[in-house]
Amino acid sequence: MKKQKRNSLRLIVLLLSIFTWSSNAQKKAKKPNIVLIVCDDLGYGDVQSLSPETSKIKTPHIDQLNQEGMTFTDAHAGASVCTPTRYGIMTGRYSWRTKLQSGVVSGFAPDLIKEDRPTIGNFLKDQGYHTAIIGKWHLNFQYIDPVSQTTIRKKGRNLPPVGATIPDGPIHRGFDYYHGFHHAGSMKAVIENDKVIIHDEVINMLPRLTTKSVEYINQQAKNKDEKPFFLYVPLGSPHTPIVPSKEWQGKSGLGNYADFVMQTDATVGAITDALKANGLSENTLVIFTSDNGASKAANIKGLANKGHLVSAGYRGSKSDLWDGGHRIPFIVKWPNNIAPNTTNNDLICLTDIFATFSEITDVVMPRKSGEDSVSFLPALHGEAINSTRAGVIHHSISGHFGYRLGKWKLLLSKGSGGWSFPKEDDPTLDTMPVAQLYDMENDPAETTNLYTTHPEIAEQLLKQLELDIKTGRSTKGEFSENDMDDIILWKKTAVNGSKKAKNKKKTSKN
Repeated sequence: MKKQKRNSLRLIVLLLSIFTWSSNAQKKAKKPNIVLIVCDDLGYGDVQSLSPETSKIKTPHIDQLNQEGMTFTDAHAGASVCTPTRYGIMTGRYSWRTKLQSGVVSGFAPDLIKEDRPTIGNFLKDQGYHTAIIGKWHLNFQYIDPVSQTTIRKKGRNLPPVGATIPDGPIHRGFDYYHGFHHAGSMKAVIENDKVIIHDEVINMLPRLTTKSVEYINQQAKNKDEKPFFLYVPLGSPHTPIVPSKEWQGKSGLGNYADFVMQTDATVGAITDALKANGLSENTLVIFTSDNGASKAANIKGLANKGHLVSAGYRGSKSDLWDGGHRIPFIVKWPNNIAPNTTNNDLICLTDIFATFSEITDVVMPRKSGEDSVSFLPALHGEAINSTRAGVIHHSISGHFGYRLGKWKLLLSKGSGGWSFPKEDDPTLDTMPVAQLYDMENDPAETTNLYTTHPEIAEQLLKQLELDIKTGRSTKGEFSENDMDDIILWKKTAVNGSKKAKNKKKTSKN
């Protein structure tokens, strides 16, 4: 009898062990590899499948992602210009909560992301991921001279010398591997991990990033530890310098910009092909997007004359508060998790990537992180997004604020808030209302300003914007201080040409 009991007990222990092993194996199998591709200055209308009637540039590989995954039609960058958007992607937090209240950074300065702030890099690394960034950082870091061992100061467009080291770059913000450059103005300085390794011609950068991305995927496929990986590919294209490789020059028949878009599309194809060739497609989540709308350097008017609308009919372009400045392509592919060829019309922001990764890995975001991040994982499964955030905050290159709540959009500017006409210093705006309000459901092109006819709606959005700034977060959770004591909500650019932001109505404080 005792022997039978012992055998029964052993059987139970064995079954429990098998169950535990099976559960752990299933949990491990559920952790997907993640590839995040972020183009630079690619407009919503530059992807042919997103706007087939007005897009004349061939983008077969991105279109294939669209067919195989889910497209979000109302996705927005955290700002209408580069650096702020990238800060939002990395941290799940709007960049205007930092000292960067307008414009972009230019390197040779301490990293905009504080050392103790969680990023999607160190968050996923803590969950067992191998993390890599191959591409553009553009969030500042410093260079240490290889000879004098002193910090190099920025002088004009000087390049850091080969051998210069970086004490606060991507590998100090959660990434195991980094290969790329800081921003377009210093693209010749190629960096690997924490060192400038070579000065190379800018025309070679996109092919370089393509090759390195494919090599990384091949390498991860061979790793015996079977760790999941996170590959962040912030491309420098089709941003200026617009330098399509010789094999791509003239391919579009629409000019250099369109050629460069086609070459960028080919890079997307090379990455997805590498995943497929290594048998990784089925367990890899691929996100494709852009950091803001198309730049005027694309020759927007010239392309429009040929039938191509970079913003797909939305008003404005890069830098602006209007949707052409920050409504971006956003396509997600995840086999067996996302129904192919599906569309989602929910309002999301690139700051939402952090919370989504948190829910995918089933690990809560660290305290005081992701303050402006909401998971869109339910949407990928065809379910409603459970958001504690009222709306999405928009921000232009000049620091002008906007707020989107449901179908309503409030802009605290008289004009574009960016580079498009009319700019804020245009004297023709003197007689215009102090702000703009649009019904995005019935007027997505933002043609009819309803600010004076619907003051109660404008006031509702303004109060919510003020609250989201004051509490240090736009989602429900623990109070989080902004890095700045005073954030100027209303801005004005003087007609005399001064670009200095002035306090017009009120200042929001922590």
